[in-house]
Amino acid sequence: MKIKIKKLKPEAILPDYAHPGDVGMDMYSLEDAELKPGERKIFFTGWSLEFENGYAAIVKDKGGPPVKYGFHTMGGVFDAGYRGEYNVNIINLSKEVVHIKKGQKIAQLIIYPVVIADLEEVGELSDSSRGEGRMGSTGEF
Repeated sequence: MKIKIKKLKPEAILPDYAHPGDVGMDMYSLEDAELKPGERKIFFTGWSLEFENGYAAIVKDKGGPPVKYGFHTMGGVFDAGYRGEYNVNIINLSKEVVHIKKGQKIAQLIIYPVVIADLEEVGELSDSSRGEGRMGSTGEF
């Protein structure tokens, strides 16, 4: 699949796949930053994308940062029609200050095929084995 990418800032590091067959493209910080415990910050990437309808670009955690540094990405769903600058919203879930360096890998971007739903309002839904069972409906974990 071809995706068009536009560099918006000269210092931007374009996303890339670290290894053949990887599904997530690494996203990089454009700045040095310090996040106190519980603090969150939006990191802009300096680039934007264009891809076909029927796909979404979704920001996800990399494997290492949550374990090593205790930070986590929040949200990050980009629709096919979005042409603005991509960003990563990070929260520090650790009890220590997290230092993020310019050029550091902070998240990964995955391109997913998606179904665009055609909603039909109805008065009732069909029965299922779960019904309205919420969390814990299958027993304790």
